[in-house]
Amino acid sequence: MKDFQDVLKKAKYKKIAFKVSKTQHLLIKASINGVKGNFILDTGASNSCVGFESVELFLLTAKKSKTRATGAGATGMFTQIAKNNTLQLGRWKETEFSLVVFDLSHVNEALQQYKAKPVHGIIGADILLQGKAIIDYYNHCLYLK
Repeated sequence: MKDFQDVLKKAKYKKIAFKVSKTQHLLIKASINGVKGNFILDTGASNSCVGFESVELFLLTAKKSKTRATGAGATGMFTQIAKNNTLQLGRWKETEFSLVVFDLSHVNEALQQYKAKPVHGIIGADILLQGKAIIDYYNHCLYLK
């Protein structure tokens, strides 16, 4: 396994640790516009997002969006878009990053039923694709280039 990590390091991948919650969600720390938060790492989410309640926390400028969000247990949800943000996961950083803003209360309510901590948002496939992600489930590491 050490050889694999060395290959990724030489290829300029950044290693970011994540945790697996009791609900089997992958939990990762991220900073948006310099403010730290807790996120679910979700390969099935097309876009990264935060809840409406986190707009002020992350210093976002959210604007109306015609797009409706669909997620596990919810469809047709009103969304906003927040453009030109900075996202940092460990030592990996992306500027000019856009986020979808929508009601995440159903996600956090489900987490609370299992006595799990709420999250500020979701890191989705947009970032995973952009960062050419490699997920090492066994060692609980995300690699982004």
